[in-house]
Amino acid sequence: MPTLTKLYTMQEAAQHNTPQDCWVVIDGKVYDVGSYLDEHPGGDDVILATTGKDATDEFEDAGHSKSARELLETFFIGELDLSATVIPELEISSKKQTDCTQKLKDLTKQYWAVSVAIAGVSVVVGFMLLRKK
Repeated sequence: MPTLTKLYTMQEAAQHNTPQDCWVVIDGKVYDVGSYLDEHPGGDDVILATTGKDATDEFEDAGHSKSARELLETFFIGELDLSATVIPELEISSKKQTDCTQKLKDLTKQYWAVSVAIAGVSVVVGFMLLRKK
């Protein structure tokens, strides 16, 4: 009979990002590793840096041993709910676009006099050149 596990969204897992309450997501599984932070050979900052995102690549790149993988399973609390996946890049890029648009508006308001002065000088120079002819 299959075992039912709790499903968590990435947003739920990302909320647990402190040394006292730390969850990581590896290979679609959610682990509560807060109690292990002080014992982690690579330091707690390595684990804390991977909260709120899929840490599979970081975990694999570290070359963890078989015993480390078995230890990780003892912290298993559920699986990642893939049906609720949000693409964070879309949110970030829309925020960046809004920020860039707002900065452009602010700069335009700040330096409008420069463009008016250039246009004014051009008109005056144009009239002076026409008078000499």
